[in-house]
Parts: sequence; structure tokens; C-alpha cells
Amino acid sequence: MASAAQAPGLRIGSLRGAPVYIGRSWPIIAIIIIFTFGPQVTNLRPDLGTSGYLVAAAFAILLLLSVLVHEAAHALVAQARGMAVHQVVADAWGGHTSFDQDDTSPATGALVAVVGPLANAVLAVIGWLVLQMQGDGSAVTRFDPISVPTLLLSAFVWANGFVAVFNLLPGLPLDGGYLVSSLVWAATGSRSKGSVVAGWCGRIVAVLAVLWAIGLPLLHGQQPSMITTVWAIMIGGFLWFGAGAAINRGQAEQVLGKVQVGQLLRPVFIATGQTPLSSLPQNADIAVTAPDGTPWGVVPAEIATQVRASQPGLAVESAALRQPQPWVAQVDDPQADVSQLVRVYQASGGAASHLLVVNGTGQLLGIVRAEDLRVALNAVA
Repeated sequence: MASAAQAPGLRIGSLRGAPVYIGRSWPIIAIIIIFTFGPQVTNLRPDLGTSGYLVAAAFAILLLLSVLVHEAAHALVAQARGMAVHQVVADAWGGHTSFDQDDTSPATGALVAVVGPLANAVLAVIGWLVLQMQGDGSAVTRFDPISVPTLLLSAFVWANGFVAVFNLLPGLPLDGGYLVSSLVWAATGSRSKGSVVAGWCGRIVAVLAVLWAIGLPLLHGQQPSMITTVWAIMIGGFLWFGAGAAINRGQAEQVLGKVQVGQLLRPVFIATGQTPLSSLPQNADIAVTAPDGTPWGVVPAEIATQVRASQPGLAVESAALRQPQPWVAQVDDPQADVSQLVRVYQASGGAASHLLVVNGTGQLLGIVRAEDLRVALNAVA
């Protein structure tokens, strides 16, 4: 569970064990919706007066529920595919679901991506059917002001339909971008290439979205409204920077893919803290464990050699360098790239001098020095 300092916002519940939050930035988008949709409501229903802004606030809440349904769809399918979901957050940019992607595949990535927009499409269809039962399907497209419920439901249908279509546009960070990424990944066998290609597609989508929203009216001799301009700039900026992050991430993964764990592994011996250094093999690092077997420190081979020469009976724990948590990295195979090592190193805050490497069954594979990792990555960057 995230602590109060780490939590991304207000926790409102959980979804199969994954905490669900309303992000701290969500009120920003709520205020924008209220002050952009509110005047439209009062124009359609002048009799409401300032109460039209309360209707706009209700619409903002409906959009929040739509975002939560969208993200819940991602989370549930991710869990069904064996992925650990850490949290679901609704924020100013819609929302995001955080989950482990290490063991995913192109098919799983595509499936998790597509269910979000599909959930919004289902909400739009349900809302449209309710409008038809009211006998006023025309309200879907022109916000027929027959009643406030019809007004809200019509806006709900339009918004969810738009989100479903927009999110399927082929570029990261949109869900359609993850579909592109999965397709490229499946075709090339390279996940990092998928991220880079989908990121550049996202930048193209960002430019086209702004041109469509602002440039198209100008081409027809019309002045785009202030509301349209503000939304176009916000959405375009979100897409551009999100796409840039995906490109950077993909390029970083390509660098990581050039170095294998096995290239950096050094031999290591496990010993409890009270073990005399003189009883252990030379020319190897020593991982020091607590009585319960938990590794907590390391004695580098060069330090062990120096200590043996001056104090041969010294206990291992007296010469050990304590390592921060985490410093144990699990990799499936020594031929795997070093991305997992980098993740563990970053999780330690960059304070780990060594990384103990084990496989999926807990078998010790060796130890990697953080300095060796940095040198290897710099060499291929």
C-alpha cells in the first residue's frame, strides 16, 4: 500500500487488490470542464441560470466515472493475463493504470490496450439506448434541452464515443499507440522498436490533432473558438510529450538490449556474517547473509584480499559493505538484457554498489558491480 506521502491522490477503493485513486491533478480538469461546459448549458437552458454550472459539475463527475471504467477495464484484463496491477489513477490527463509489463507479450499488450476504448464505446452505446427508450434519440447529437437528465446523458454519450475513437488513434501515449507498438513488436521481435515507432506516430497524431482543431477552421475562413484552441493545445501538448517519453524509453531499451547479464556476472560466494574471511575462496566477491539467509551486504574480492593479508581471522561482516534494498535482481537467463538490473539499481536510488543476481527459482547466478554496468551501457550508448 502506498503511504500518504507516496499516494498519487485520494484513495477511493480498490479493484481486486489494486488501489484506486482520484489523482491530485483531477480537480484541474474538473474546473476546466465546469467553466467551459457551464456556459453551453446556460445557453441551452437559460432558465437554469447559474445552476447550469452545477449541471456542468455533474457532467465532470460522469466523465470521472467514465475514466474509472476505462482504467478498470485495463486493470482487469491485465490481471486476467497474469500481470500485477499496482494502482489505478484518474487524473487531469484522463487516467493511467500501473502494472508490471516484464512478462507481457505483443498479444497481451494489444488486448490490455484495446479494452479501455471498448469500455467507453460500451458506455456510449448504453447511454444511447437509454436515450432511445426516452423516445428522443436526437438529443445525442444536438444536446436537446428537454430535460437536464437528457442533457447530461447526451453529453455522456458524445464524450464516451469521442474518447473511444480518439484513444484508438495510432500513436503513443494513446491506447491505439500501444496497439501499434504491439504490432511492430510482433513483426520485428523488438519491444523497444515498437515503442519508438509508436512514439513517432504519436507525435504525428499530436500535430494532426492541433491542425484539425485549429487549422481546419482557419482554412474555411473561420476563427476557432477560444475553448477549441485551449483544448487543442492541451491535448496536443499531452500527446507530444507523452510520445517523446515513449521514444526516449524505447531508445533506452535498445541500448539496454545490447548488453547481456552474462557479460557482467562475476563469481560470488554466500557466507553468514560470522564466517572467517580466511575460510572462503579467494578472488571472488562474497555476499553476506543474515541468519535467516537474507543477503544484506557484500565484501568485494579486492577488499577480502587486503583484509586476509592483515587480519586473516576477521569475520566477513566486519569487512562487508551494506547494500540498500533492493539489491537482488531476478533474471530468467544470463542471456537476458540488463533492463532488470537497471530497474533494481534505480529502485535502490542508485545507492547499490553491487547487484546480486538470481534466476526465477532463486538459484544464485552471480554478482554484478554497478560500475561495470555503467561502463558497459556507456560503451554501447
